[in-house]
Amino acid sequence: MKNYDYLVVGAGLFGAVFAHEAALRGKRVKVIEKRDHIAGNIYTKEIDGIQVHQYGAHIFHTSDKNIWNYINQFAEFNRYTNSPVANYKGHMYNLPFNMNTFSELWGVRTPEEAKAKIQQQKDAAKLSGEPKNLEEQAISLIGTDIYQKLIKGYTEKQWGQKATELPAFIIRRLPVRYTFDNNYFNDTYQGIPIGGYTQIVEKMLDHPEIDVQTDTDFFANKDQYLNDFPKIVFTGMIDQYFEYQLGELEYRSLHFESEELDVDNYQGNAVINYTDAETPYTRIIEHKHFEFGKGDANKTVITREYPANWKRGDEPYYPVNNTKNNTLYKQYAELANKEGNVIFGGRLGQYRYYDMHQVIHAALTTVQKEFAK
Repeated sequence: MKNYDYLVVGAGLFGAVFAHEAALRGKRVKVIEKRDHIAGNIYTKEIDGIQVHQYGAHIFHTSDKNIWNYINQFAEFNRYTNSPVANYKGHMYNLPFNMNTFSELWGVRTPEEAKAKIQQQKDAAKLSGEPKNLEEQAISLIGTDIYQKLIKGYTEKQWGQKATELPAFIIRRLPVRYTFDNNYFNDTYQGIPIGGYTQIVEKMLDHPEIDVQTDTDFFANKDQYLNDFPKIVFTGMIDQYFEYQLGELEYRSLHFESEELDVDNYQGNAVINYTDAETPYTRIIEHKHFEFGKGDANKTVITREYPANWKRGDEPYYPVNNTKNNTLYKQYAELANKEGNVIFGGRLGQYRYYDMHQVIHAALTTVQKEFAK
């Protein structure tokens, strides 16, 4: 076996950035990935000339110019702007909540009229004190109409819990705008890599000091890996690493159903959210709109996204960061600090909801800490 300096467990964005930066510093790196492909949840696959986001919609956005410049080393980005649409029982509303939404919902024309309508509904709800749950938080921000039609059903499907049982902080930063602006993000930089995301990770890992092995489960030979490698970067579930000895952290999973259709344009937008409680999926993604219709003019690919409860053996997509789980994570983090030769990173290793730019920032911070020694 080669004398490697690092084993990176997981070929997603965090692991790829770390491996890339370590190799640039002359370190030999082995990357293992349990799936049959690299790039983790940002993996894209070309079908009919369309870059299909295999694990849900990924729109890169950041206000950090350094992160934007970093990711642009590996791909050219288009000018895609995230402007999802909500479908509530056949009625269509623009997101995020803005003057287009308010005008469609209430017939208002000015910001003053919209603010008055929202205030009227907040007053009628008779909330007092700090919001105690997500429902109260949402109503205190946007009133009852928007909460009932565009938040409640979607959020309860997404989290698998009643809105009254979810913590208020989940929706505390809900974007509300009194302008006719459908741009979901406030960030300075935003776009989709032309040709998909997979190429980014391919280029990060294309280095003579990096070896990549897919279809490889770390836990099948955990003890051997710990014995053979001087340092390990682990991007899987932190509680699984410690064999759930303190108990299971909670995760949410997702199920995707993709369909190839013999039409050029199925829904007219990349992302449409289904916000009623009865529709079992949360959204439909039409992938060709991420690249402005690029691909076969007679074909399109759509994906329905279904939230799901997580159990061992399922794919964990995001952590459930409530007080109970965050307290348990801190206990696992204390165990992690005692593992002298293991670095825990990424959404699952750090039990934190990360957007892509945040993953890159966290990985580069880990790199700086590791190689400043």
